[in-house]
Parts: sequence; C-alpha cells; structure tokens
Amino acid sequence: MSMVSLLFNMAVCRVPAAALSLKQFLQRQKVLGLYRDLLRNIRKIPLESDRRYLRDWAREEFKRNKSETDQDVVRMMITQAQNHLEDLRKSLALAGC
Repeated sequence: MSMVSLLFNMAVCRVPAAALSLKQFLQRQKVLGLYRDLLRNIRKIPLESDRRYLRDWAREEFKRNKSETDQDVVRMMITQAQNHLEDLRKSLALAGC
C-alpha cells in the first residue's frame, strides 16, 4: 500500500459515521448562535432572579429539543427562538438596559 493511500484511508476513518450534511451543519450553527445570543441578552436583565429564571428556561428548552431531527420542526423552533430573542431585545430596550 502506498503512503498516499495509507494517509487517505486514515483520513477517511476519522470521519464519524454519523457526520452531518451541510444543511444540518448550517442549521446546527444557527441554533447554537441563537442560544448564545439569548444567553448574552439574558445577561443584560437587571434582576438576578429574572436572569436565573430565563437562563434556566432557555437551557431547558434547548436541551429538551436537542435530539429533534425533523427539519420542519427544527425550522419552526428556530423561528420561535428568534421571536423570543426579538421580544427580549425589545423589552430590554424599553427598560433602558
């Protein structure tokens, strides 16, 4: 076996069997970005009890739905998360935070 084919075989073996498609990868990146944006905005909330409540809520929602594979359901959840994020941003702006 040549060195090139040996290196190629080693590289192929490192790819996990359940690798994500490009569409799934991009969707995953979008979800992770939404999660980070939600947590960043939650940090701006003045009351610690409200921050803790919303942080726990966001973590639980994302954790509860992390195994969802239906693309339509995931798109719907992304839209809902974007709406929640926008509502949070508007509320923070109104409160002057």
